[in-house]
Amino acid sequence: MYDTTNFRKGLKIEMDGNLWQIVEFQHVKPGKGGAFVRTRIKNMLTAQVIDRTFRSGDKVGAPDCEEVDATFLYYDGDFHFMNTESYDSFAIPEDVIGTDRNFLVEQTQVQVLMYNQRPVAIELPNFIVADITECLPAVAGNTATGATKPVTVVTGYELQVPLYIKEDDRLKIDTRDGSFVERFKD
Repeated sequence: MYDTTNFRKGLKIEMDGNLWQIVEFQHVKPGKGGAFVRTRIKNMLTAQVIDRTFRSGDKVGAPDCEEVDATFLYYDGDFHFMNTESYDSFAIPEDVIGTDRNFLVEQTQVQVLMYNQRPVAIELPNFIVADITECLPAVAGNTATGATKPVTVVTGYELQVPLYIKEDDRLKIDTRDGSFVERFKD
């Protein structure tokens, strides 16, 4: 069980039989009455976000969660991963992966959050390296300012890159905001 004094951003709690993650919290001590904690929590299964107020000292359940190191193997309608410790493979449905699919390149190492032995979320590394599949050539005369052009990487994700990038380049991409970092050199 967690007490309201244990609340912090990112803490996973169990309420009403569901897994929730604390997105924001604020301890409030009014001049009159007891202290309380205002929270914004996100349901890890349905992505629903709600505001909830807890009285100081309230207790919430500690979920049966574990983080598993895994390697992304392939996609065939579901995303298939392999546990790097036990070598067991498992599938995660597309709706659980969400927009993280843009950064899942084969052999990417991720952390999978398991809740009651079921995968509910993944945590990507901060940076990935991806091959370019489609790249327009640079147009002469567009180099006066920091001009960019669109490219598509192997996952189907499209992003803006500087004009000097060519189709046979590999890109380092920041998974937190989806931006170009640098041209990757082996």
